[in-house]
Amino acid sequence: MALEDAKNQVDTAIQAGGHKGPSFENTFGGVTSFLRRSYTKDLSGVDLAVTGVPFDQAVTNRPGTRLGPRAIREASALQAPDAPYGWDIDPVSEYNVVDYGDLAFDYADIPSFPAALTAHITGILDAGVSSLCLGGDHYISFPILRAYAAKFGPLSLLQFDAHTDTWRDDDMSRVDHGTMFYKAVKEGLIDPKRSVQVGIRTTNEDTLGVNIIDAREVHSIGPQATAQKIKAILGDYQTYLTFDIDGLDPAFAPGTGTPVWGGLSSAQASIILRDLAGINMVGGDVVEVSPPFDTTGATAIAGAHVATELMCLWAWNKRARG
Repeated sequence: MALEDAKNQVDTAIQAGGHKGPSFENTFGGVTSFLRRSYTKDLSGVDLAVTGVPFDQAVTNRPGTRLGPRAIREASALQAPDAPYGWDIDPVSEYNVVDYGDLAFDYADIPSFPAALTAHITGILDAGVSSLCLGGDHYISFPILRAYAAKFGPLSLLQFDAHTDTWRDDDMSRVDHGTMFYKAVKEGLIDPKRSVQVGIRTTNEDTLGVNIIDAREVHSIGPQATAQKIKAILGDYQTYLTFDIDGLDPAFAPGTGTPVWGGLSSAQASIILRDLAGINMVGGDVVEVSPPFDTTGATAIAGAHVATELMCLWAWNKRARG
């Protein structure tokens, strides 16, 4: 840590002229943007925009994920002074990463939400910028995928989750966090043959042809082999990575709406994500962090670490492809 910076830095998220590189201000004070990145709506010269989607009206069990983006930002202050461990890349030093703030939407007009989110992400992508979204419940991935597929065509989906979220639902107007990937396949947003779901441990007979590495297989073959199997399926296809925090076992992430035992450990998840370096990741999200059901803050801390790993995967891909 740069001691002089630690003594003098404060509120780097809102300082004039922006902020690039690590932030050494006290982790317990100041404006808590994601990793202390500059808060801005100006995407000029920006490479990656982190944006919050505080929406949880699609949940089937416990609510509270509308508070997830704020909690993840606060937890990320613990990581702001240091380069990400285990990587030879520091995204916030090499690229212009900003906190774009949250999506504005009418919480009482749920039918208007999907189009509002798609437009929000489209605006980021049209500026030549990639997005990393902090949820929010898992439904948010569907409107986001619409924006990404409009730019890139059908994508590979890499999903960490306890649930497949491919339960049948042919009503495209329904807002449900358990059916959105069924809809994404049916709309042609993702190609199931080159998509992977990791950590699954709930029953759904129709997986629509998506490749599944369930939690038991991860425990059996180990995280390194899991990462290699994922990479073999994804190949060089453009990939959207979504991480439902309930992919982790409730022992590591209790603050979520639909916890299921037998999940991944945080150690397994960290090894898998780091060993995925080289996948063609074009965007991603972290979802289902519900602070009201977490008395310790561990789930938000896990969410912040996952978001940082996704940022590293994105940066690795960007550097490799120039």
